[in-house]
Amino acid sequence: MLNRKKFSFVVFFATITLSLLTIPSVSAQTCPDNAPALNPGPLEESWAIEWWMPRHEAKRSEEGRKSAKLLLLGDSITHGWESTGKPVWDQYFGEISTFNLGFSGDRTENVLWRIENGALEEISPELTVLMIGTNNTGHRQDLPECTARGIEMIVDQLLSEFHESQILLLAIFPRGHEPDHELRQLNNEINEQIAQFNTKPGVHFLDINHIFLTEDGVLTEEIMPDMLHPNDNGYELWAEEIKPVINDLLNK
Repeated sequence: MLNRKKFSFVVFFATITLSLLTIPSVSAQTCPDNAPALNPGPLEESWAIEWWMPRHEAKRSEEGRKSAKLLLLGDSITHGWESTGKPVWDQYFGEISTFNLGFSGDRTENVLWRIENGALEEISPELTVLMIGTNNTGHRQDLPECTARGIEMIVDQLLSEFHESQILLLAIFPRGHEPDHELRQLNNEINEQIAQFNTKPGVHFLDINHIFLTEDGVLTEEIMPDMLHPNDNGYELWAEEIKPVINDLLNK
């Protein structure tokens, strides 16, 4: 039989253990379910009103979507393969039937909205390349946990839609000139969290950020003139780095 002191200790230990088991995760504590990053919605920035929804509707009927082997999904950096990066894309990937769903300004909730509103209908790619989240950082300085959860929701939607498709999840590119730049640090924290999605079946996380930086971690105007978007040189570095990975995943 336990004496009173031992009994009190057992009760105290059991209470602490139960309390620890019922503490919510850090993400649940810091990122509420009503966070903008998690709740689908169209992009309603004033500068995007004229073109964002028309682009969404046009993409839903664009010729070639049904035959695309490769889907690109993301924000302006992905959108840029249609403009600044187009000559590079044609050189490195011109032989691959590709459908680009990059939308400038998009945050996680905008991609979620597009998926829920027909963006992926009649598409069955072998590979989806996804990069999203830097506008959550830049526009609102969202908590990394919120952006990471939004990205995971997108990944899970893709896995649900495309049962046989591979997903290449890219780390969010660096931004800001110096390694200690506030927005760079936020993106780094997001990348640490989304790297864990590599354990999901068919998901391959890839961080190529070092190719854009000097040995001291500096981002230069020769690669990203505005410290955010790659120029043609940046797109070429990107293409060179991911070409063998894309080729490998398309042949799986």
